[in-house]
Amino acid sequence: MARRSRDVPQEPGYVPYQPPEDRELHRLGENGEAIAYTEEEYGVRKDDGLGVIKPVNSSGGLLFLAILLTACMGGLVYFVVQIIIQNAWDIAGRTWWVFPACIFPFTVAWASYFKERKAEKLRRARGLPRPVE
Repeated sequence: MARRSRDVPQEPGYVPYQPPEDRELHRLGENGEAIAYTEEEYGVRKDDGLGVIKPVNSSGGLLFLAILLTACMGGLVYFVVQIIIQNAWDIAGRTWWVFPACIFPFTVAWASYFKERKAEKLRRARGLPRPVE
C-alpha cells in the first residue's frame, strides 16, 4: 500500500497532530512539588541519565566549563599561529582532527550556558524553583 502524501485528504474527520507551541514539562522542583515548566524555563537537562558521573547543569558550573574551554581554544589558536609562522603545515595535516574536537565542546558549552541562564531568568520571573530532574 502506497504512503499518502501530506496534501492528499485523509479519512473523514482525520485531523493531523499539531504539537503545542508551549509544551509543558512536568518535573519536580527543589521544593519536591511537581511543577509545569515550559521547555525554555526548564533549561538544560537536569537528570544524570542513570550515569555514574553527575552532570554539570547549573549556570555557574556551565560558565566555569565554558571559560575553561575558551582558555583551551586560546591555546589552540596559539598553536595554529605558530604553525603558520613556522610554515609547519605537515603538523597540521597530521593533527587536523584536533580542531573539530576542540571547537565542538567549546560551542556546546557556551550554548548550554546561555540556555540555562535564560531559563534561570524565566523561572525567576515566574517565581518557580529550579527543577531537580
